[in-house]
Amino acid sequence: MSNRAAVMPGLGRIEIRDAPEPLPGPRDAVVAIEAVGVCGSDTAYFTHGRIGDWVVDGPLILGHEVSGRVVSVGEAVTRVGVGDRVAIEPGRPCRDCEDCSAGRYHLCARLEFLATPPYDGALVQRVAFDERNLFVIPEGMSFEEAALCEPLSVGIWACRRAGLQAGDRVLVSGAGPVGILAAQVARAEGASSVVVSDVSDFRLDKARGLGFEVERSGSVDEGPGHEDVDVLLECSGAPGVLAQGLWRLRNAGRAAMVGMPKQDVSLPLSRLNVKEISLALVNRYAHTWPTAIALVSSGRVDVSAIVTHRFSLDDTEQALTLASQVPDSLKAVVYPQGLPSHGAVSA
Repeated sequence: MSNRAAVMPGLGRIEIRDAPEPLPGPRDAVVAIEAVGVCGSDTAYFTHGRIGDWVVDGPLILGHEVSGRVVSVGEAVTRVGVGDRVAIEPGRPCRDCEDCSAGRYHLCARLEFLATPPYDGALVQRVAFDERNLFVIPEGMSFEEAALCEPLSVGIWACRRAGLQAGDRVLVSGAGPVGILAAQVARAEGASSVVVSDVSDFRLDKARGLGFEVERSGSVDEGPGHEDVDVLLECSGAPGVLAQGLWRLRNAGRAAMVGMPKQDVSLPLSRLNVKEISLALVNRYAHTWPTAIALVSSGRVDVSAIVTHRFSLDDTEQALTLASQVPDSLKAVVYPQGLPSHGAVSA
């Protein structure tokens, strides 16, 4: 039986190849991959071959937003069994360093993260995972929803890093997939109001359709007299947007920076200091999958609302180039075992 994979042999190219059959260790489970969300990091590696210090230097399998079904288990596995449907946390830490021991496993220096060079990702039919990275999902939850627990986890972690509290007024800058999911998390956690800003009418319409107040980025004046939110979740990474959002924060406001701009950011700290604003950076997530599964399975967060296109494994290259070819798109999902009955594309 072949184990088909979408392999990136070089920049801008995908080839469907047979990958080696995964060999599970004692605490590993082999998972048949059912759904893989395409992330901006996947398209960056595909197009540019690097993100910061991580450089593609050979063939690479992309994809880290992933779910599937357990098909075999190692001899010491106790958390999952054959047939279990699982959402998968894509980072495998050493579990023994100072950061891991303190619960900060996402900051582990030896973290092996799917689709981050030199580690392959999940755009393949079968992969072996440490059982501690697998989370059983309820029967009513789809594989697509389970895969999108990964970008949802970024939104959850952003809210935690910003210290979001019930009753907070929240501004989310950037109505991409993570921004829309972060806005839904903020609402689910009791924010009194959530405003989503962007420059794209398509994305603003998506946010509006989910019940959020929206505004065009930069349409609100900066500076004293325009402080109207308690929490800023900056999810765009666009130049200048962080500074614009910080001006909107009230006294003791908190901000979490999810979108990473490609250049250094200049901030008027001497003037922002008088409001004692806190700014936190967001590097992935930790301990979020149980919360993500609960938010989705309860209906408090609609992750599939961000999915605009669906593809088979054979069409992975089309999925990776979607954003550049179709401006009115948000999230593509690839199905390594074959497309579901709802087809390749949905509005």
